[in-house]
Amino acid sequence: MRIFKIIILLSLFFNLALANDKDIKNIFDKAEINGTLVISSLDGKKEYTYNKKRAMTRYIPASTFKIPNTLIALEERVIKDENEVIKWDGIVRSYEPWNKDQTLQSTISISCVWCYQRFAKEIGNDKYLAYLKKLHYGNEKTGSDVTTFWLEGDLKISAFEQIKFLKKLYNNDLPFTQKYIDITKKILTVEKTKEYSIKAKSGWSGKIGWYVGYVESKNSIWFFALNADISKEQLKYRKEIVMEALKSKNII
Repeated sequence: MRIFKIIILLSLFFNLALANDKDIKNIFDKAEINGTLVISSLDGKKEYTYNKKRAMTRYIPASTFKIPNTLIALEERVIKDENEVIKWDGIVRSYEPWNKDQTLQSTISISCVWCYQRFAKEIGNDKYLAYLKKLHYGNEKTGSDVTTFWLEGDLKISAFEQIKFLKKLYNNDLPFTQKYIDITKKILTVEKTKEYSIKAKSGWSGKIGWYVGYVESKNSIWFFALNADISKEQLKYRKEIVMEALKSKNII
């Protein structure tokens, strides 16, 4: 009985250690950021997690929802491909890069809100609910405003669920035309070297910051999902924490 109790205690200690990876914890502590980060291999056999409880908690996805939103917009023929011009409506907004014509490629890279709000009006709430259900995306809810539900509505998703969705995207295991999956993967590329490429999307709700994506190299595929309590002045830490963590694990 005593040996059994010791085994249980060791198991609990081991699981706690896995849930609070020391290297990643140090990175968060250095930045003085409260959050979580999950880094997972493609097969899930290797996983580094900091703050597992938070990683299981759902938060509003903010602009990380532009990943499934792009797939939905393409599938619904709201936009043809990554090169089609999205005409600026002439309304001057506070973020200067938004104040001109866009393409899917540019709107992903600068997180152009008005572009996706235009898509959302054409797609409609009923179709979004149907897609969220098919994708098993977070809590599968929208909200009262179809143009803002991923920014300030009812939609919520956890870091672990983001990882699960990204793995389906990588494996082409989503209910979308392959051409549109390929386009989405292409425009998510944020860095490409001889050794690896990174596909990622940031997000910020005004309170919660995200950085999610995956790293492809010749020998391995790793997925990551960070969310944290982030102010406007701290936005740089979303990507910086992830990149430093990936380096600490010799992934990049």
